[in-house]
Amino acid sequence: MKRWESFRKKIGEIWFSFTLKQKIGTFAGITITVLLISMIFSMVVLDFSLYGFKGILDDNARSYEFMEAMVRESKAFETYIRSKTAENQEEYERASAVTKKTIENLPYDMETMGVYRIGKTWSIKNSYESYEKQKEKVLKFSEEQPTYIKELYRTYTMQEYLQEYGRILTQYTLQEGNETYQERVPTLSRLPVLNLILGTILAVAVLCLVRAMNQTLIRPVVNLARASRKIAVNDYSGDDVLVQNKDEIGELARAFNKMKHATEHYITTLEEKRVMAELLHQEEVAKLEVEKQLDTTKLELLKSQINPHFLFNTLNMIGCMAKLEDADTTEQMTNALSNLFRYNLKTPEAVVILEQELKVVRDYMYIQQMRFGSRIHYDIECLVDKKSVMVPTFTFQPLVENAIIHGLSQKEEGGKIRIRIWEKDGCIQITIADTGVGMTQEDLKELREALTQRTTARVGIGVGNIYKRIHSMYKDGEFQVYSKKGCGTVIKIVIPQRQGELDVSYINCR
Repeated sequence: MKRWESFRKKIGEIWFSFTLKQKIGTFAGITITVLLISMIFSMVVLDFSLYGFKGILDDNARSYEFMEAMVRESKAFETYIRSKTAENQEEYERASAVTKKTIENLPYDMETMGVYRIGKTWSIKNSYESYEKQKEKVLKFSEEQPTYIKELYRTYTMQEYLQEYGRILTQYTLQEGNETYQERVPTLSRLPVLNLILGTILAVAVLCLVRAMNQTLIRPVVNLARASRKIAVNDYSGDDVLVQNKDEIGELARAFNKMKHATEHYITTLEEKRVMAELLHQEEVAKLEVEKQLDTTKLELLKSQINPHFLFNTLNMIGCMAKLEDADTTEQMTNALSNLFRYNLKTPEAVVILEQELKVVRDYMYIQQMRFGSRIHYDIECLVDKKSVMVPTFTFQPLVENAIIHGLSQKEEGGKIRIRIWEKDGCIQITIADTGVGMTQEDLKELREALTQRTTARVGIGVGNIYKRIHSMYKDGEFQVYSKKGCGTVIKIVIPQRQGELDVSYINCR
């Protein structure tokens, strides 16, 4: 008992002194050795049981195949003798070839076979040679020859002898196989016990190694992980991680304990500094909030000083003066600008009739044509009832303005804007196309990504706002952009008109 304890202690010291790489290598080596031993033992058992008995079964099968082949050949020969047709001849030759093949496959091993089997096999091989000569002799005879019948029955007699030899050989083979089986049965019955003993020994060896790996690798890592989780929530109250290993795990545990104490001291110092910084930050935030409220107040005060009614009245007065002075163009421009301002600042509804939106577009295009002259042209094709179709407020004018600024104004010869409105599948289809400079495929891809991500820095507030409103107000609403460099840009909007498509909650939020 003392020797066993001393041996275990010595093995433990050696194991703890191993490096991590040596431990893993030892575990892998023992595991592979156990697997190899199991495989070798399984192969030995398989060879002893399966392949040993397979030889017996193969010998029996070969003897039986010869006997069956001899019977088939005898019948085929008899059929051919009675009717010498080409088909019967082919069947007879095929049966003869099979019989020869089975004779060649008969075992003929002096070391493993008994005397009776060897003798009977030798008799079959020699007798079949004589039998073949007799068959050829009979087949050459004519039926009118006086000795034909005698030679024919002699052939039948040789067939019977060969069939009898086959039965005797099969009997001898079965007898020898049974004797071999009886010899192997005692050993075969002990194999499960041997397999159980070997498996138990190997399982115990693996379990001992797994236990050692658990004590020296898994348990220290688990303890380190548990201590790390406590530190992650600023809990440094746990005990130090104690590890007996002298390998990398032991070094890691000792370094972790040192780092834990150093971090605890450092965190305490940082916490004190954080409290002071938070107090200073709160004071700074309070000052910024006061300044923000002051700026907001100033902005509201500035806004309140601008009266929209004053702006509209002034524009109307300018229009009246232009009319008195017979300045028709000035009057029309003033009225158009007044209509735009009034629509932008005095339309609280989320949706308006299509006719109102198109009127705003015409006023805006009139002003732009006054600015650019013959460089800018536009065309509106409306195939729906303008007075019954509802569209989101302020949808057309920002898109037309975007087409002029980014598309037509950059071309010296100008271009054309075409607005087309029609109905399809219960939805209003709207396209706003221009013949401007267009975009490259890379710029178009970036624009579509910016719209999807709802970022206005790339697409502008107006277009981004329309895209957002279309998708927020309508369940199946669509806003798509198509463009080609040098050809122009097309914006397509799909607005469902079916009842229930409009998101009432969005309108209420406005």
